[in-house]
Amino acid sequence: MPATKLVLRPSAERGHADHGWLKTFHTFSFASYGDYDHMGFGHLRVLNEDRVEPGTGFGTHPHREFEIFSYIVDGALEHGDSMGNTEVIRRGDLQMTSAGTGIRHSEKCHGPKEVHFLQIWATPNKSKLTPKYYTRLVYPTTYCAIHFSDDEKRDKWAHIVAPAVKDSQGVVDKREASGPAPVHSPLDVFATILSPTTSLSHTATRTNVYAHLIQRSGYNAGDSTGATVKIDVGSDSVKLREGDGVYMTLTPGAKIDVQNVGEKDGELLLFDTE
Repeated sequence: MPATKLVLRPSAERGHADHGWLKTFHTFSFASYGDYDHMGFGHLRVLNEDRVEPGTGFGTHPHREFEIFSYIVDGALEHGDSMGNTEVIRRGDLQMTSAGTGIRHSEKCHGPKEVHFLQIWATPNKSKLTPKYYTRLVYPTTYCAIHFSDDEKRDKWAHIVAPAVKDSQGVVDKREASGPAPVHSPLDVFATILSPTTSLSHTATRTNVYAHLIQRSGYNAGDSTGATVKIDVGSDSVKLREGDGVYMTLTPGAKIDVQNVGEKDGELLLFDTE
């Protein structure tokens, strides 16, 4: 069994660029940012924190063999793809595309305000899947991206992504309206908005856990500011400021304690993967 190991990933050491229309950070190697020490963690391969200016965005481009998520922090993102899906997703929404054998899609800022979102990719546990786009019915006549309100995340874990399952009829990916997005990967993702002085714990189910404190205070390529969260695993401890992350190599069953030790709300994502 692996020994407990916590490795800080400071925000300022992430790959980052200001392209004018796009301000971006890359936790792992991506595009022009290459770093063999940060190629992913388990099945988690991409964790980009993007800010896109109004009237701009990523034009139509291809993907295959990835499970792709967009987690909206602020603003609105317009999605379109080769499967015929078009949708505007907003704060609290989580959009998921299983690219499988191949899709093409576009992502653009919708409306007059910058959109801030996390782009997350995971490697699937099976190749050549049929491409799918995941939504859930939240109003009688309107489909939208999977939504998790701030109340659902306030000082508790919202389970936002979980491995796909089969129902009693053998249908894959069937989920309850309030449940997590199904992913074809050994990956669970949890989100919280942690108030000052508040604590939560998580029991690791796999050997690789990554935590990321979202950079809500604004694009900053220097030392992190904003909220401060402390993570303890046994006698090991690390503090995160906004934009920071931490690699955790653990024995399954290890308890992870998370505490907001600053004066601002901290929005944290926790990735539990093989």
